[in-house]
Amino acid sequence: MNPRAEVPPAGARVRRFAPAERWVHRTTAALTGVCVVTAACLYVPQLAELVGRRELVVRVHEVGGCLLPVPVLAGLASRSFRSDLGRLNRFGPHDRRWLRAAVRRDARPSARPAGKFNAGQKLYAAWTAGATLVMLGTGLMMWFTHLVPLTWRTGATFVHDWLALTLGVVLAGHVGMAAADPEARRGLRTGWVSEEWARREHPLWRPPADRPRQPEPGSGLR
Repeated sequence: MNPRAEVPPAGARVRRFAPAERWVHRTTAALTGVCVVTAACLYVPQLAELVGRRELVVRVHEVGGCLLPVPVLAGLASRSFRSDLGRLNRFGPHDRRWLRAAVRRDARPSARPAGKFNAGQKLYAAWTAGATLVMLGTGLMMWFTHLVPLTWRTGATFVHDWLALTLGVVLAGHVGMAAADPEARRGLRTGWVSEEWARREHPLWRPPADRPRQPEPGSGLR
C-alpha cells in the first residue's frame, strides 16, 4: 500500500474509505475483470481463435470465479468495512425519494438525498452480490459435472450464460457512471473526498468526528 495515499490532498477533505474498503473493492474489481475477459475469450469466436489455449482460459475463469467472494470475506475482519456493509443493507425514506427522483430524471441535489451511499449504489451492491452467488453456484455445477444430474447442468448453463451477459451490461453502466465522477474515483483511490462533493452528493452522510478533516500544512499529494 502506498503510505502517501493515506495523507489527504490539499484542501478541505474528509475520509470516505479506509484502506480495507479500498482494497476489497480493488481486489474484487480485478477478479471480476479476470472473469469478464476470460468469459469473452470463451464465448466470442473471434477472441477464442485469437487467444487459443481454451483449456487454460477455462481454468483461469473457474479459479477467478471461485475467488470472487474471498475479498469480501476477508474484509469482514475490518470494522469500517462491516459498518459500510450495514449502510448498504439499509433502505430508508430518503432512499425512496432518491429513486423517485432518478426515475423522473430530476438531477437536483435537493431531490436526491443520500447518506454515505445513495439508493442506486445500494441496489447495485445488493444485485451484484446476489448475482455473484448465483454465478458461483451455477459455475460449480458446470465445473463438477458428476455431482448433479444432466437436467440441473443444462439449467445451470442457461442461467450462467444469460446472467453473465446481464452482469456485463450492469458492469458497463457502473464503469460509465464512475468515469463521469472523478471525485468518487478519487475517494476509492485515496480514501479522501472534498467536503463540497460530500455535501452535494451525500448530504445526509456525517463522517465520524474523530477522523481528520484537514491536511497538515505541506502534506498535500502531488
